Amino acid sequence: MPEPEFFLALRLSLLVASLSAGLLLLLGTPLAWLLAFRDFPGKALLEAVFLLPLVLPPTVLGFYLLLFLGPEGLWTRITGVSWAFRLEGLLFASVLFSLPFALTAYREAFLSLDRNLLEVARTLGVPRAKLYARVVFPLVWPGLLSGTLLAFAHTLGEFGVVLMVGGSIPGKTQMVSIYLYDLVQALRFAEAARASLFLLLLSLLILVFVRLLERRWRAWRSTTG
Repeated sequence: MPEPEFFLALRLSLLVASLSAGLLLLLGTPLAWLLAFRDFPGKALLEAVFLLPLVLPPTVLGFYLLLFLGPEGLWTRITGVSWAFRLEGLLFASVLFSLPFALTAYREAFLSLDRNLLEVARTLGVPRAKLYARVVFPLVWPGLLSGTLLAFAHTLGEFGVVLMVGGSIPGKTQMVSIYLYDLVQALRFAEAARASLFLLLLSLLILVFVRLLERRWRAWRSTTG
């Protein structure tokens, strides 16, 4: 069984992952809708910026976030509060780092919608709010949930970004991935092995659930289509 320090780091990671996943669902859903159905100047550049964390080394993103959130950063100058080495900084970094995973899943969910169905609903004079509640959401919610869960799992495994922005303060900014790194650095391999196995099983469980959800969604779409 992992040590109490592990569960302290795991609790922080679960908190950051849950909050960031919720924020991504709130912010990423309208953004994904915009990218899926609207054309505007600079759209390709905007998509590239949002997807940049997929290819950018995490330490590079973490370095720029540290400059932005640190004591001399732009964020501190505007708000008067530095988010570096704090929970708020971890959350801010996690949202940016996991945005591409959620945004891609959300966008694909919206692109799978039958546009003819939406046009018919608009032609019949269905109010926009009712259209989203009665037509759009029932069709895309599995994709939204899948993307949110993937973002949640991705946040649990963050290392470079959260290390740069939050450091390794036990009970305050030490995420579970950093805790494991510290164990290995201290040559505490037995403890690291137990903690790693726990995280491996947790991550596997999340991914299996996501795949089962996607399979049931495809089966339902095929029967209703």
